[in-house]
Amino acid sequence: MKSRLTSVIVTISLLFFFNGIGICQEKAVTADVVDKVGQGNINWSTSYIEAVGIGAPPEKMAGKINARPIALRAAQKDALRNLLEITRSVQVDSATAIKDFTTGSDVVDTQVNDLVKGAEVTDYQYMPDGKAEVKLRTPLYGNLTQIIMPLAIAKPSAAPVLTKAAPATAIKAIESPSATVYYTGIVIDAHGIQARPAMSPRIFDEDGKEVYGLASVDLEYAIKEGMSGYSRDLAAAQTNKRVGANPITVKAVRTSGAGQSDIIISNADAQKVRSSAKSASLMKQCKVMIVLD
Repeated sequence: MKSRLTSVIVTISLLFFFNGIGICQEKAVTADVVDKVGQGNINWSTSYIEAVGIGAPPEKMAGKINARPIALRAAQKDALRNLLEITRSVQVDSATAIKDFTTGSDVVDTQVNDLVKGAEVTDYQYMPDGKAEVKLRTPLYGNLTQIIMPLAIAKPSAAPVLTKAAPATAIKAIESPSATVYYTGIVIDAHGIQARPAMSPRIFDEDGKEVYGLASVDLEYAIKEGMSGYSRDLAAAQTNKRVGANPITVKAVRTSGAGQSDIIISNADAQKVRSSAKSASLMKQCKVMIVLD
């Protein structure tokens, strides 16, 4: 009897444990910045591109023993097509997507194609109607940025489009302008301005002078980690390990560029960022988080 009671208690405890994990995971997901594109998505927070494909066996194979493998292969081909389409749609900067590079170069197009072919199968299932579904995933950074970032650097950069706007209320970050401050990262609060994610976001002051961009970073870090992390939750961004224990938080004023990934901050906040004793170092290491709606 005692053994049975102990077993029941353990089972109930495990249920609470796994339910707790589910709740934590749900909270984490709601803070992710995810672009849903076609039959998949781009997760800018966890840095992957994902696609789903569905396949069916020929009618003459219905019910036969090798129908399932044929359906699975068809689903994988469909997922690969979808993943390639989504990958090409990834925004590189405020004016350019990956497809702009692949369209203009057969070499780049082949490189991206080959990269997508190596995508990982993260899930698959067979459906009651005989079809199969496959889910593929490929990293947003790493091999893909190894191809794209050098092209983005070589591309002429457009100046931000400056428009008059009401002064933003900057988040207080420095008590004394004369104090030497050591920040460990930069958090850009871009809530309310319809900013969009990109591989290569740029930050400008109100005079159009670049505060952060490709010229500021070490290419090795940008390729491996991306130029910025993204979140929908300000508190989560401020405590993200990417920006360390003492990040500066500044409020975005508005966006610039067709892709809305160029972000403008006030001149006062730009000066606070530039005056940090570790500013150049943290920018080189891409210690930046951007918070979006």
